[in-house]
Amino acid sequence: MLKQGLVYLVGAGPGDPDLITVKGMKCLQQADVVIYDRLANPELLDYAPPTAVHYYVGKAPQKQRFSQQQINALLLDQARQGKVVVRLKGGDPFVFGRGGEECQVLARAGIPFQVVPGITSATSVAAYAGIPVTHRHIAQSFTVITGHTAGAADQTADDWRQLPRDGTLVILMGVGNLPQITERLLTEGYSPQTPAATIYRGTTVEQKVVIGVLENIAWKARELKPPAITIIGEVVKLRQEIDWFNPRAQENEEVLSLVDQFLYEECVLP
Repeated sequence: MLKQGLVYLVGAGPGDPDLITVKGMKCLQQADVVIYDRLANPELLDYAPPTAVHYYVGKAPQKQRFSQQQINALLLDQARQGKVVVRLKGGDPFVFGRGGEECQVLARAGIPFQVVPGITSATSVAAYAGIPVTHRHIAQSFTVITGHTAGAADQTADDWRQLPRDGTLVILMGVGNLPQITERLLTEGYSPQTPAATIYRGTTVEQKVVIGVLENIAWKARELKPPAITIIGEVVKLRQEIDWFNPRAQENEEVLSLVDQFLYEECVLP
């Protein structure tokens, strides 16, 4: 009789592999199988044992490698074989990551599972762009929405009239629909001069930040592709003062670290 399998739903964080949690890293070290998303940094696979099997199930806009149903079936199949399965998901599994849906599937099938929260891009990418989503004197709240369903023809999008005007609005997965999103916000009463920023591949050496206002951010960010998030609110102005992350410097630090490691191994180790 096969031993009971176990599934860990692990948040991989926003992109920088160093931002995975310690618990998430420990789960990877136990894995027989890793099922990972497009937004999970592949470098994290190095934490898994050499014998672990990797399944890439990433989804891209207008292009899917695996359907959600196929991913669910893969989770069940591997766990039923008695394996320790790590479902590695970008950001946090429960923030627009379908982690709740996958937990329901596992629970209904009687498969034991644990959820390991991750650092969500909603706050971390903003932080790496020098934009705090809250500030005592500027914004006392922030709202996170998905822009994935904000197309003009979509009738299931959020009720935009109810979005708060006095806090920060963070839009995930919305760069492709940014023209429709900004148009809708303007229609619902947002000021055209509300500060806005779109951030591509935040927390990584590829990070790029485009700054504008609500009426022009879609045009200014027109060349950016997913993954990107958009931040709308007065806190965007703080970037001028507290912009701290230099992706090129980060890249140089990583190169120097590799050189130091090589020299240590070559010159110090027996």
